[in-house]
Amino acid sequence: MKIAIAQLNPTVGDISGNAQLILQAAKQAQSSGCQLLLTPELSLCGYPPRDLLVHSSFVERTADTLKQLARELPEEIAVLVGTIDLNSQANLAGEKPLFNSAALLVNGNIQQSFYKRLLPTYDVFDEHRYFQPGDESHFFKIPTSSLVSQSKYLKIGVTICEDLWNDEQFWGQRSYRINPLEDLAKLDVDLVVNLSASPYSISKQKLREAMLSYSASRYQQSIIYVNQIGGNDDLIFDGCSVAFNRKGEIACRARAFAEDFIILEYNEEAEDLQTKEYLNLAPLPDCEDAEIWLALVLGVRDYARKCNFQKIVLGLSGGIDSSLVAAIASEALGAENVLGVLMPSPYSSDHSVKDALELAKNLGIATEIIPIGNLMESYDRTLEKIFAGTPSGVAEENIQSRIRGNVLMAIANKFGHLLISTGNKSEMSVGYCTLYGDMNGGLGAIADVPKTRVYSLCRWLNYNAQTEIIPANILTKPPSAELKPGQVDQDSLPSYDILDDILHRLIENRETPSQIIAAGNDPETVKHAIKLVKKAEFKRRQAPPGLKITQTAFGTGWRMPIASKGIPD
Repeated sequence: MKIAIAQLNPTVGDISGNAQLILQAAKQAQSSGCQLLLTPELSLCGYPPRDLLVHSSFVERTADTLKQLARELPEEIAVLVGTIDLNSQANLAGEKPLFNSAALLVNGNIQQSFYKRLLPTYDVFDEHRYFQPGDESHFFKIPTSSLVSQSKYLKIGVTICEDLWNDEQFWGQRSYRINPLEDLAKLDVDLVVNLSASPYSISKQKLREAMLSYSASRYQQSIIYVNQIGGNDDLIFDGCSVAFNRKGEIACRARAFAEDFIILEYNEEAEDLQTKEYLNLAPLPDCEDAEIWLALVLGVRDYARKCNFQKIVLGLSGGIDSSLVAAIASEALGAENVLGVLMPSPYSSDHSVKDALELAKNLGIATEIIPIGNLMESYDRTLEKIFAGTPSGVAEENIQSRIRGNVLMAIANKFGHLLISTGNKSEMSVGYCTLYGDMNGGLGAIADVPKTRVYSLCRWLNYNAQTEIIPANILTKPPSAELKPGQVDQDSLPSYDILDDILHRLIENRETPSQIIAAGNDPETVKHAIKLVKKAEFKRRQAPPGLKITQTAFGTGWRMPIASKGIPD
């Protein structure tokens, strides 16, 4: 029998639009002779719906649309749809009101529902806030030849995302009391399918495939894993839907960071998925920089599209960060839809303007030059009395950044553009950024990209394009905010090679200061960096949403208090 995977890009809350995506995929699957179509987790309402789930009208509309979709689907195919389902026992037993569900739609009806058993509550996930876990694993039967024939059936076990992420032998520990895949194996199912909405982080697909291959081999179960793609707020979903046969051999893989529709075949005689003549194996990006680039482009494109922005505006300083963001924006929306604004001050070097204009020419984006010297003088006159008798310092420097932020916001408001901030993760970590200045914007495109990775991405971009997109001078000059004469970042910060190693160990690896020092870092430098991270929490809380690419980003999954002693020394 043929099984189709619809790797969809749903929009959260666009229930009717998402239903149309599923219907179109079902018609394509039916015309291709498939008997079963799989869609991602919560594909009908979009993932993650977050607090939309507390609104009864949202839940009711999802339920009504599911019934309507069932009636509209071709009769010759079964479709497994990710959706939400009411928990009828919620009021009586004090349980959560909803299930994270997979609905089997057949012949105009909702034939069966399956409930997610393992509900993640870590990092960006908060599913216990909304959902009741399912209490047992289930399967459905489907005829192998046609939906009319009653001769031979396949028993297909259904899991949802986290349900497959709890094998104690693979992970070395068990995070949950139960293992749904193990339970399905005991039920002697022929095949396990998994509806997933698994957010991207660097090299995560390699981990997924290793885990799925191991589980398929250990439990002697064919596994089909379907993942959504697209950007929803700060999260990026990379797709890469994949299947493994009972031996743990890969049977298919959908494209990375793109919608896809693929067909695979279950061989009844072999009682396994085909891995030869039906092999459909999309390649993975060939390096980390390549996959990060694709992720950021997708994240910016979908954020703009799903928030109804047609054009992007950003400040172009001639520095490495704004150069990378301009390149991402141009790839995401087209160069014709990007405006770069140069705002030189008396402290801006001649090469900064030259480098920014050269970058804009290379990308083909429009530019505006708006000098801010006169505005700085106006601020000086306005604040002269209250600032009298005090030395010039950070406050005066930050005025320049806030002037630029106001200019960019004015342009964004006037023309309805999306303002993208250009700060990187290293700066956000230690507060090397200005509230209501360079932090202004609707989206932080590289807010989870460390400075060293920014340089790596720019070099990769030039190499991959086989031309100089990012001007050589931008790649080689010392990074600087240029808020005072001769300023460079390393006046205030350790070198980024050192700083990024400390930050990675602290933020993503959760290492203690003593562990970070034991890894070869200078004790005073570690102490200083951790102090800066603590101090900057209030800034990060006011930053725009930033696209997540690492295991730990300063977004949905980062829940540090502001008024606290911070991370222990």
